[in-house]
Amino acid sequence: MRDPRYDILFEPQKIGPVTAKNRFYQVPHCNGGGYRDPSAAAAMRGIKAEGGWGVIFTEQTEMHHSSEITPFIELRLWEDQDIPSIAKMAAAMKTHGALAGIQLAYSGINGPNMYTKEVPLAPSALPIRTFTNDPVQARAMDKTDIKNLRRWFVNAAKRTKLAGFDLICLYGAHGFGIFQHFLSRATNQRSDEYGGSLENRSRFAREVIGDMRDVVGDTMGITLRVSLDETIGNLGFSNAEVRDFIAINAELPDLWDLAMGTWEDCSGPSRFKEEAAQEQWVTGIRELSPRPVVGVGRFTSPDVMARMIKSGRLDFIGCARPSIAEPFLPRKIDEGRVDDIRECIGCNICITGDMTQGMGRCTQNPTWMEEWRRGWHPEKIATKGASETVLIIGSGPAGLEAARAAALRGYDVAVAEARSEFGGRVTLERTLPGLSAWGRVVDYRLYQINQRPNVQLYPGSKLSADEVMAFGFQNICVATGSNWRADGVSRQHVVPMPADANMPVFTPDDLMAGRVPSGRVVIFDDDHYYMGGVLAELCAQKGCQVTLITPSAFVSDWTANTLEQATIHRRLVGLGVKILLNTGLARIHGYGVEANCTYTDSRARLECDAVVMVASRISQDAVYLDLKARETDWADAGIRSVKLIGDAAAPAPIAWATFAGHRYARDLDTADIGDALPFRREVTALQND
Repeated sequence: MRDPRYDILFEPQKIGPVTAKNRFYQVPHCNGGGYRDPSAAAAMRGIKAEGGWGVIFTEQTEMHHSSEITPFIELRLWEDQDIPSIAKMAAAMKTHGALAGIQLAYSGINGPNMYTKEVPLAPSALPIRTFTNDPVQARAMDKTDIKNLRRWFVNAAKRTKLAGFDLICLYGAHGFGIFQHFLSRATNQRSDEYGGSLENRSRFAREVIGDMRDVVGDTMGITLRVSLDETIGNLGFSNAEVRDFIAINAELPDLWDLAMGTWEDCSGPSRFKEEAAQEQWVTGIRELSPRPVVGVGRFTSPDVMARMIKSGRLDFIGCARPSIAEPFLPRKIDEGRVDDIRECIGCNICITGDMTQGMGRCTQNPTWMEEWRRGWHPEKIATKGASETVLIIGSGPAGLEAARAAALRGYDVAVAEARSEFGGRVTLERTLPGLSAWGRVVDYRLYQINQRPNVQLYPGSKLSADEVMAFGFQNICVATGSNWRADGVSRQHVVPMPADANMPVFTPDDLMAGRVPSGRVVIFDDDHYYMGGVLAELCAQKGCQVTLITPSAFVSDWTANTLEQATIHRRLVGLGVKILLNTGLARIHGYGVEANCTYTDSRARLECDAVVMVASRISQDAVYLDLKARETDWADAGIRSVKLIGDAAAPAPIAWATFAGHRYARDLDTADIGDALPFRREVTALQND
């Protein structure tokens, strides 16, 4: 039964002419599928409807061909032939009584138009602002362009109505939407009636919403997403000016959708942003307008959600990342199953699907974006096949997810862990600066496993191939993880780096085990994800004089895809870390290191007392290889399968490990598909000339 403290979260709420069944509001979010994988995106949103969300939105939908953000893959609604794919999405969203919303976006100063080759249009003539600094400028819109743009929004609104949506969100946040571009003095430097005063800069939003009400306002709610603060100083659209804008346009939209600054500001990872981090920015805004307000803040706790509503700060609880990690979040709160919630860990791996033009992943929820492709449901799984027992060697994220899912299918599962504590790399990494929330990966799975009588956990149990062969388990899953290399093999060096044995060399494993160097420390990062930056922070906190060297042009280069690269750089500079970019290590000497320029190979001597090597990892697959060498003996030992998964197969981020564990459990006792594709994909139909 639902805890009465959370009853307020389930009260119906009006948004213009439509009513949401509760206050759970999945705000627009990307997924890496977009126009390329519309069925996958539709099924993903449909699962959230089943999970109890009252409002569900698409990602940003490009509503006209004159503004698109290739190479990023979002939805498109350029013409009538785009309606069927988004109609499929709307239908999926509404299957369990949710309101279906679509976010219409015109990217303006953010739209380089690499696919359409159209000249970008923006309020003022300025360079295009993208993640890749495209060498393209936008043309300033004249009055005819603005009139056309208003018409394009109306046409898009008509199409969304035909597609069956209940809500339209006009995108004016994160620096990405044309409405923010008009509102901000940084991007609107016009001197006509659309520029200058706040009233003038608000004109475009008033006109578009007025136009759209004439065609859909009696049947669809219109929401406006605005940034709470551009965080760029006096020139930007500040929090004070946002409040003035809302006050003078109090009844303009049917709902105010509030999001912080840039996307990086709004969706900052848990390393740098706590739950409800935007609370101070939204406080008091609800009092400026009779329209309801939705805000975000990586909400995972129902207590915090209820407090935000009861305090009058918000009317709806906006979630993107938490709705990905736990699509059944509303239902689990409603059913009194709060302990069963997969809490978002704030790692932002979900965002990398969009940033890399790949397919979305979630560390906590490996079924995300596989609902249609593989038929995976986050709460349902097929019953077991012909075999009965599974031995999982290793209890890291891959092993624990394999155990949880296999037990759910009905297998008798044993988990053998060599260390005294379960969780593998996550248990170690959660102790590093800013990564405590990542421990939820282990906490959730151990809690679920401990609820099931068909799983036995064995700590301090390092197994040999002989022991495994003697146990009699039918299926063996080897998830023994990996260890960091100390010899520098990674990208710059594909063979061990020349090194003097007199120089102490530490690996991330050493530091996570409590063996932290002292004095002058050089950290060499040729991994380029979070580990190098985190260890630099750790060493600086311990009083070391830290120099971080990386062959990349950026600290923790790949974290640009998780929206934290700039924040990591600022954090390290603030801690006094010296940063050397575009710099490799040619050799480790007894006195220190010999650095070399990535481009010219020019050398520099750098004295230090220790080196921390953040290079690549070595899979710990010895027991697997021993078992494979004895494959002819498997049948006599009752073994039907032996599988290597996770970091033990190929080291990667934690989300890859949980996916591997889940896939292992799903695939147990299923027919071999041979060379067939293991998932469905959307195939483009050829047009007749």
